[in-house]
Amino acid sequence: MLLKDKVAVMYGAGGSIGGAAARAFAREGARVFLAGRTTASLDKLAEGIRAVGGTAETAVVDAREEAAIDAFVDDIAARTGRIDISFNAIGYGDVQKPLMEISEADFLQPIVTALRSQFLTTRAAARHMIPRGTGVILVFGGGGPQTLPGLGGFKIALDALEGLRRQWAIELGPQGVRVVTLKSGGVPESLPDGFPGRAAIVDSLVEATQLGRAATLEDVGDVAAFVASDWARTLTATDVNISCGAIMD
Repeated sequence: MLLKDKVAVMYGAGGSIGGAAARAFAREGARVFLAGRTTASLDKLAEGIRAVGGTAETAVVDAREEAAIDAFVDDIAARTGRIDISFNAIGYGDVQKPLMEISEADFLQPIVTALRSQFLTTRAAARHMIPRGTGVILVFGGGGPQTLPGLGGFKIALDALEGLRRQWAIELGPQGVRVVTLKSGGVPESLPDGFPGRAAIVDSLVEATQLGRAATLEDVGDVAAFVASDWARTLTATDVNISCGAIMD
């Protein structure tokens, strides 16, 4: 088991990406602590993990609120003696419109949400990782140089996150803490049924790849578990491209 006895803190766990990673982490032996804003989705995920022999606990936490994050992480560390993995997969509440049509508030929302949340959750985990000289911070959603029209502040938020990831990596690396981004280019399964234009969006995601298929939620979970494991101990200050070639390095 890649993550046997590891303690993993998951934000946005009630969503499709966070849930996929949580299930993979638990399958690989991690004790997962699931944070989100919706009790029902967290409980459903935790019950599914426990049903197949995994260990999961849930907490309603707003990943934009400093005091709530710090209290959540400090409590886990006090009870388990460690924080091994922190994975933030919250949504950013982005409004996707052309820049000439979007309001200032809608443009800034994903940028501010992404940076605030990733900064606060990383810092809370790092406080407990540094004394032990080990730990992994995972960021989801990095982008490449390409973009598309009409994305509002979303792609800009992803680019800003890469800057934040680089800064955390260079400051935490000497303390033994790794920081890695997973970039997918889009996961069709993460789009809910009935989402406006879903079929066209899925077709465009697949068409952009080099392999004729896009990443699945299972792919995301499997790669996240590997990157969080000691098998990937040489990976930090970088991104892992699981876009099937849609994002060209």
